[in-house]
Amino acid sequence: MQAILLLMVFDGIAQPDLDELKETARTFMRQGDYANAILVLNRGIQKEPNNYELLKDLALSYYYQKDNNKALETIKPLLEKEEADDQCFQIAGNIYKQLSMLKDCEKMYKKAIKKFPQSGPLYNDYGELLWSQQNYDAIREWEKGIESDPSYSRNYLNAARYYYLSTDKIWSILYGEIFINIEPLGRNTAEVKDMLLDSYKKLFMNVNLEQDLKDKTEFEKAYLQSMNKQSGVAVMGINTETLTMIRTRFILDWSASGKSRFPFRLFDYQQQLLQEGMYDAYNQWIFGSAENLAAYQNWTVTHKDEYNRFADFQKGRVFKIPAGQYYKNK
Repeated sequence: MQAILLLMVFDGIAQPDLDELKETARTFMRQGDYANAILVLNRGIQKEPNNYELLKDLALSYYYQKDNNKALETIKPLLEKEEADDQCFQIAGNIYKQLSMLKDCEKMYKKAIKKFPQSGPLYNDYGELLWSQQNYDAIREWEKGIESDPSYSRNYLNAARYYYLSTDKIWSILYGEIFINIEPLGRNTAEVKDMLLDSYKKLFMNVNLEQDLKDKTEFEKAYLQSMNKQSGVAVMGINTETLTMIRTRFILDWSASGKSRFPFRLFDYQQQLLQEGMYDAYNQWIFGSAENLAAYQNWTVTHKDEYNRFADFQKGRVFKIPAGQYYKNK
């Protein structure tokens, strides 16, 4: 009799719908409990075997659980579906790489980019695959990602790293600074700040920045011409103080000399900070923290109001690059 009563109680429990199962599984995924996420997702898929969102989450959970064979088995059929989004291809790319199926991975990225030509994440991931194979065509993919999806951060990071290792210091500076503004608290931000400081030192090693304008784009020529006017300050060495002077004079010259024919969000932002009295704090945030962290921390104490004003301002905005402001290859 008791067993019958228990069965009646359990039969009366409302079964969760698919949306509830999906949210429960994602909660487990956020908690890192992938075993329970898989358990719940499989219950949902039993109810609706072709549910795209459930299957995609299942593949991702298998991937995070390092069961890559099951992850690939789950994700592969989804790539042929009309509703497959760029994230689905990203997940598949990560799985292929974990299984060292690099040729399949490259083929898949080419197909994905053809379907999603505006997806910054896909260009970035494909570039990273090429770079891992020491294929320098990777920079082409990162550049395409910057041009096609200008507010996605990772292409800037990888392109800045690439140019930092090359003889071209313009774009390690510009792409690096864009990256740290998109991701001011990112795990790679400190690395890029160090790279920015060193890139400026390497830029000003040339006494005349205009000595080699051959093969430069019109934007690059304009940048070097304006920056060259500040070379006299560099004679004192490149540090936080001199860079603040150089960059302040550069922005004023860029605006006054008609070079605003090249709309560029980064320079507009610097000009805004200069006009609102926060440019010193901004340069301290970038270069002071890279040059001498202890000295920078002391600066934040002795300039508390200035630091707090900039920090509050930075928290309240999202840095995005508008479409059409791409000048690397134009």
